[in-house]
Amino acid sequence: MELSSYTIMFSYNFRNGYALLSYMEYPIILIQEIVLIYCVMYYKNCLNISGLVGSVIYTLFAAGLLLGTVPVGIIAFLVPLCTPIGASSKVVQLMEILRSKNSESVSVLTWFISAFTNFTRVFTISMDSADLSLLLNFTVNVVLSSSVMVAAYVYKHPKKD
Repeated sequence: MELSSYTIMFSYNFRNGYALLSYMEYPIILIQEIVLIYCVMYYKNCLNISGLVGSVIYTLFAAGLLLGTVPVGIIAFLVPLCTPIGASSKVVQLMEILRSKNSESVSVLTWFISAFTNFTRVFTISMDSADLSLLLNFTVNVVLSSSVMVAAYVYKHPKKD
C-alpha cells in the first residue's frame, strides 16, 4: 500500500510540473521501498512467477501514471486516498505508546525530524503551489508526527510499579 501511495504522490507532483526538489523524497523512498520488498521476497523465497507478475503490474501502473496514460484527474482523485495510508502507521504507533504508556523503543528525535520536515513541506507548498491536496496530506502528517513525538517524550521513562 505504501508503495502505491508513494508512486501516486510522486506521479502527481511530476505530472503537475512541480519543481523536482520539492518532492525529491518520493523517488528516494520509492527506491528504498522496492529494495526492501525485494529483500523480503528474496529471504522468504517468494521470488517466483507471482512475484514477477506483481512486479510487472506495478511497473505498468507506475509507467501509466508517469507517462500520461492515466489522466491527471484520476491521479488527483487518488491523492487524498494516500493520506490515510501514510497516517495509519503513525496512528498505530501513537495508539501503542498510549496503550502501553511506554516509548522506550521510539526515538523522540526521529519523530521531531518527521514533524519538522512535514511542517516545512506545508510551508513550501503553501508558498510554491498552494495545492490543497498536498497541504492536507502534510498537515495531517505534521499533527500525527507531533502527537507521536509528544507521546514518546511523555512516556520515555515509564514509571516502575
